[in-house]
Amino acid sequence: MHPFHHAAATPDKPAIVMAGSGETLSYAGLEARSNQAARLYRAAGLRRGDVIAIFLENHIDYLPLCWGAQRAGLIFTCISTKLTAEEAGYIVGDCGAKLLIAGASLANVAKELPPLAHRYSVGGEIPGFLALEPALAGFPATRIADESPGRDMLYSSGTTGRPKGVKGVMPEGAIDQVDTLAGLVRALYQFSAEMIYLSPAPLYHAAPLRYSMAVQKFGGTVIVMERFDAEQYLHLLERYRVTHSQVVPTMFVKMLKLPDDVRGRYDVSSLKLVIHAAAPCPIAVKERMIDWWGPRIHEYYSATEGGGFTAISSDEWLRKKGSVGKSLLGEIRILGEEGQLLPSGREGRVYFHGGPPVSYHNAPEKTAEVQGEHGATFGDIGYVDSDGYLFLTDRSSYMIISGGVNVYPQETENILVMHPKVADVAVIGVPNEELGEEVKAVVQPRDWADAGPALEAELIEFARAHLSHIKCPRSVDFDPSLPRHDTGKLYKRLVKDRYWPKAS
Repeated sequence: MHPFHHAAATPDKPAIVMAGSGETLSYAGLEARSNQAARLYRAAGLRRGDVIAIFLENHIDYLPLCWGAQRAGLIFTCISTKLTAEEAGYIVGDCGAKLLIAGASLANVAKELPPLAHRYSVGGEIPGFLALEPALAGFPATRIADESPGRDMLYSSGTTGRPKGVKGVMPEGAIDQVDTLAGLVRALYQFSAEMIYLSPAPLYHAAPLRYSMAVQKFGGTVIVMERFDAEQYLHLLERYRVTHSQVVPTMFVKMLKLPDDVRGRYDVSSLKLVIHAAAPCPIAVKERMIDWWGPRIHEYYSATEGGGFTAISSDEWLRKKGSVGKSLLGEIRILGEEGQLLPSGREGRVYFHGGPPVSYHNAPEKTAEVQGEHGATFGDIGYVDSDGYLFLTDRSSYMIISGGVNVYPQETENILVMHPKVADVAVIGVPNEELGEEVKAVVQPRDWADAGPALEAELIEFARAHLSHIKCPRSVDFDPSLPRHDTGKLYKRLVKDRYWPKAS
């Protein structure tokens, strides 16, 4: 299972279509471009196990560059385009990248990244970078002699404020071996050569990247949206007769908010199934989507780290509303505060025992926090019912999920507490109808006389000078004294409960 098989069998079939421009790359083109990329990496001196970093918006070359690394036995780290130079630079340094590829649209950040010996720009010029397109054109489009399978190493932010590289295990053997994800999507979601997959999210995220590459392992076509737009998404479903797609719940919300005549304008009957994950989906939203699209909506629960995987179909969900399904990788164990195993129906921390082990790059202490005798935990709280279905009820780390993007408040707190007018701060997620949650800072000012709109604006601007905007508060409230234990522990739940409706 590899694109090179489809390049031989169906060379003219579209492998990638860019939704906005209509630019298309066939399987023959994907094969040629990925081979040229592999040769460029070899010419730069990269060998099996070395790392490249990709800092690029959705682009026709994104997946070919990843496939070039995959067939050269390299590790490819895809970096969020929303990060500041400081944040992205940390990842480039921590992953040990020997080669960097960046989009010209990101030049202002890219030019501030660590000055690696091999840096290439895509789609225009960046000072200090070589243009990628002519560099690739200088290499033959034939396979390198020493192919071996590589893999991604993506970064998942942690509560300590520094992102963590999810290391995983380097695969061995041939480059076209069947991996765990390919086996899962074939069994669960009927991936095949006939599928047309619409990917509406940035390819630097784990699911869009991995699922798009899985589609190409099967020989399907990937339609890549440069950015999500609700009506354009529906138009693309109809135009390309899309059979599969993956979204986050906020995209459901945006589509449901379209006027009825707009939603009814597009034919979505080609859809076989739509997968959603990454954030909790409100029950009412999912009910409306199933009413609209029928029982073709599937959900899974996992993480960039792997470690475990649950899945649930529409039919199952309608019987178990709010569940994220049964485990397909690892036995679910629920542990209490003292580390004791809890029976069905009891709420506690969720672990996956016996699933793939989790390992973080250069961070053994962070690995130990999530991987123990009971398996791996993503830090979530939930319970398993008597039928084995998992229900998530909380996030033990108070991680904020805003529009499907994970925001870890500790990083934002660490910035804001350094402001000279701030004595203490709690950053929490508060309800947002469209995004699910938005970021709010509750600040204890050093001088209560400073509390007010001027300081609110100053703190938001201060945060934005240091962090990507998705991590920054949209609003700031003031509290004369935040609730802390004598030991210094912040009772964040007491702060958060002010903003969330109590369960009835």
